[in-house]
Amino acid sequence: MSEETEYLIPKENYNAENIEVLEGLEPVRLRPGMYIGGTDKSAMHHLVLEILDNSMDEVISNHANRIDVNLLNKNTIKISDNGRGIPIDKHPKFPSKSALEIIMTTLHAGGKFSEKNYKTSGGLHGVGASVVNALSEKLIVEVIRDKKLFKQEFERGLPRSKLVFVNDTNKANGTSITFSPDQQIFGEGCFFSPDFLYNMIKNKAYLSPKVKILWKCDKILLEKNSTIPSEKILYFEQGIKQLLIDKIENKDLLIGEIFHEKIILNDEKIECAISWFDENDSHFLNSFCNTILTSQGGTHEQGFKNAIIKAIRNYAETSGFKKFSEILIDDILKSLGSIISVFVKNPQFQGQTKEKLVNIEVTKLIENSLKDRFESWLANNPTLSSSIIEKIIENLNERKLKKLEKEISKKKVSKKNRLPGKLADCSSKKIESNELFIVEGDSAGGSAKQARNRINQAVLPLRGKILNVASATEEKLNNNQELNDLLLALGLAKNHFQIENLRYEKIIIMTDADVDGSHIAALLLTYFYKFLPEIIECGKLFIAKPPLYRISYDNKKFYAQNDDEKNEINKNEFSNKGLISRFKGLGEMPPNQLRDTTMNPETRTLIKVMLPKKNIVEGNERREVDNLVNILMGKKPELRYEYIQSRASLIREIDI
Repeated sequence: MSEETEYLIPKENYNAENIEVLEGLEPVRLRPGMYIGGTDKSAMHHLVLEILDNSMDEVISNHANRIDVNLLNKNTIKISDNGRGIPIDKHPKFPSKSALEIIMTTLHAGGKFSEKNYKTSGGLHGVGASVVNALSEKLIVEVIRDKKLFKQEFERGLPRSKLVFVNDTNKANGTSITFSPDQQIFGEGCFFSPDFLYNMIKNKAYLSPKVKILWKCDKILLEKNSTIPSEKILYFEQGIKQLLIDKIENKDLLIGEIFHEKIILNDEKIECAISWFDENDSHFLNSFCNTILTSQGGTHEQGFKNAIIKAIRNYAETSGFKKFSEILIDDILKSLGSIISVFVKNPQFQGQTKEKLVNIEVTKLIENSLKDRFESWLANNPTLSSSIIEKIIENLNERKLKKLEKEISKKKVSKKNRLPGKLADCSSKKIESNELFIVEGDSAGGSAKQARNRINQAVLPLRGKILNVASATEEKLNNNQELNDLLLALGLAKNHFQIENLRYEKIIIMTDADVDGSHIAALLLTYFYKFLPEIIECGKLFIAKPPLYRISYDNKKFYAQNDDEKNEINKNEFSNKGLISRFKGLGEMPPNQLRDTTMNPETRTLIKVMLPKKNIVEGNERREVDNLVNILMGKKPELRYEYIQSRASLIREIDI
């Protein structure tokens, strides 16, 4: 072994005596989050649910029909039922302790691990009551067995008394648990919410129509604006159908009819109720298993969704709706208000807080049981069903439109930092000095690219004449590559104009000094006026004035914009002996000449495009300009003909 090998010697000994063994309910108090999901107000209220679910299990198994919930003070609650009562005889494995004490002080001790005592129940792990005991500063259990009342007290999970006989009573059987959550665990400011508790037990009453739950709460504990009663018997004969009716009260419904189905299969029960909303913001899907709210859904919700979508697709196909195969579950749920409640043997939940059902077999059980019944209901109510399918198709179309908009938006984001391939951009990042020359064709573009100052002058060649936007459809506008390239080069978005995103201080239209060039310039001006008027208002749009003629003689040369200027130069400078050349286009002009005559700021001539203030009527409305654009560039040639006729006398000569 190398001499350089080092051994890490622990600073402290770590051996068997360092291994801690947590006994009894110590793990619960050390890590309460593992058992009730945390130590906040919601977790504290979960303790009530654990005890209440034990009473509900007695109801589900037909051993009880009444539960009393009494909020004694802001930190103490009493829950009682008329079930069989927790067993009080000695436990065979622990002869010195009663079964009640074992249940209350030992994890994984209970009567719900097999079907002998409960066909269906919410409690599975035998930790509910013992966890509540462990996290309570004080807990009292009172049990009635054969008209005899027994009592035992606990403190933070530990017995503080033996199980004692109290007296005889007229009641046959039952269990009562009074407890106060430990403020060492949940904090001194964590108290019960009467509103939360009332709504929680109200849900339990809906889910088990055969139970009556008596709610009591000291009026002092209720807030001033609270709408809950201080005392009420909660009993709902229609069960979850009544729950749905109450939830959709004052909502805009698509149809008034409610689909309600109850299915019983070998001691297991499936029940659901469905309504349909006209407004999509009201939708909900609430699911329960053995009266426990499964807020994160699970396999029973998946079975419900499978049944609904298959039934709707089948009905839509037979009814002749063309888009039946495109329907997704989200299109359906968007207008759906539904409640599903199942009672199953051996339910498996994700975590002790039971927020999600994970029994795989439940999915097919519900799907197979519910699909045919719902499809039959649709077939028997054709008028209602047509309204439902039409609403779903409407949701489908809206979804597809949003998807398309999202894809377009993504494309815009992906293109945001890209520039058109035809653009020869400048190198300077100082926008205030940068210029963009818009030229016609690749030939002119080639000359302009050579003539430009590469630091602050960019060139964008366009392919011939652009689209006439004054008479084009929106679809043509969106699909026009030249205009899309122009927007991209400018750094702008069509529907979200922001002048601060403009990449250039000057935008210069540079076309040939002929009829075609003038037409292209007019098309570009129309586009800027109709879709980017802010660029004109900010004084950033210009028209370049390239010369039409070059007059030279004996190493001297001059440029002229028109015939008058040409004749005057030839006469004054060359005594009418000059050699006159007419430029057919910018592409035929040598780069050095294009630079000197049209692109060099010191020698060029630019026309600033402006909107006269006298035409501004209200805000940005320019009625006279709009009218002129409509005449000259619109769809009606008779307007242009009339306009030309009325002004023909003003033209002294025409260049054809």
